Amino acid sequence: MKIVSRNEELLRDALSCIPQPSSRTSLASCNKLIRFEDISAAAFKIQYGVQKTPCMYSRLSKQFGMDIYLKKEFLQYTGSVKERGVLYLLMSLPQEQQRKGVIVASDSNFSMAVAYHASELRVPVFVIVPSSTAPARVRVCREYGAMVISYGTTAKDSQVHARRLAQENGYLYLEEEDSAVYLSGLGTVGLEMYEQVPKLDAVIFPAGGHCGLLAGSAAALKHLNPHISVIGVESESFPVLQQSLKAGHPTDDQACNNHHFYGDVSGVCFGSNSLQLTGKLVDKVVAVREEDILISMLRLLEYERATVDAEGAIGLAALVAGKLPELKGKRVAVVICSGNLELHLLQQCIARALTLDNRVCRFSLMISDCPGDMSKLLEILAREEARVLDIKQERTFVTSELFTVEVICTVETRDKIHTAQLRNALLERYPTTAWTER
Repeated sequence: MKIVSRNEELLRDALSCIPQPSSRTSLASCNKLIRFEDISAAAFKIQYGVQKTPCMYSRLSKQFGMDIYLKKEFLQYTGSVKERGVLYLLMSLPQEQQRKGVIVASDSNFSMAVAYHASELRVPVFVIVPSSTAPARVRVCREYGAMVISYGTTAKDSQVHARRLAQENGYLYLEEEDSAVYLSGLGTVGLEMYEQVPKLDAVIFPAGGHCGLLAGSAAALKHLNPHISVIGVESESFPVLQQSLKAGHPTDDQACNNHHFYGDVSGVCFGSNSLQLTGKLVDKVVAVREEDILISMLRLLEYERATVDAEGAIGLAALVAGKLPELKGKRVAVVICSGNLELHLLQQCIARALTLDNRVCRFSLMISDCPGDMSKLLEILAREEARVLDIKQERTFVTSELFTVEVICTVETRDKIHTAQLRNALLERYPTTAWTER
């Protein structure tokens, strides 16, 4: 995509002629120009309220053949980059509104950021969540200082109730949208990366429905250096941003999944401002599979000791999937924007990722039910240096020869090559070995 040098004019064109949203109790999207000066002002105003997170050279660089720098936004207090936009949004409210308070209706990273920063600013804050919300998220919001109310069984129920409370009590109903103030706060990520990593060639951001981080940061980066390539990454299962760019307006993808694993990656496209900015300033948007996201989470945990969620890992997933071969040999920054993954999901994700990475495998074979036969099998596994995770023996429902045992074994290996070596060794001794395909 060709980027002109007069970036303020480009941004002005991107945000012109966008209809104002209908009157509502939330903060209306502001249709003003997002200038570089706005992002700089946001950076100055929030500098003592959010972390200036490191953008560090990654050990994954050699694996992918490029210089990779990871912007570790998951190190923010609430574990999410959303703090930047939220803090600037709250600090920009009139004092009268700060005195009355704000209200949100979701269990998202945005709501947790509002809960924390509103409490820090001594702004009364109420969080309305459906009854299905994970207890851990409810506990965290309360620990941040918010009044948490469980209402209804769906997110829509909570939103309706929150709007009613806002209207009756004078609270400001907040939901994540693309006001100029919010986008300017998020855009400070791009500003920081430009300062932290000299001579950047490309920056990779999470995209999906909530593309405010991508849009705001692109505005900063393209102003500072129009030659930096800005790339967005979304899920193949929910290509909301690509569909919206193609249609020319925000689309409501009915296939969006509410599973907590996906978070904002699967959300609907929420605003014309960020969509227009993305269309003007972002060079490329790619989609990745769920498998690539899981492998990316595993790589970040192993190489960076970073525990992140799908939204945090999706940028690196584009490199894992080989979707950006043009970046070979380049200097690339990847934004790791979120690390809020529930423990039970983390366990499932890592177990599944190890299987996808050919490092946990399962096989079944038949052996004689005689003393010593099981030990011979274990000797082969020990010789091949495979770590036994689980082993079961089935006698009752075996339909082959009498006095035989079906052994079902789950083992851990080093990598794909090690798995192939183990498979050949087992087939040589037990020709009927059946490998469970992942």
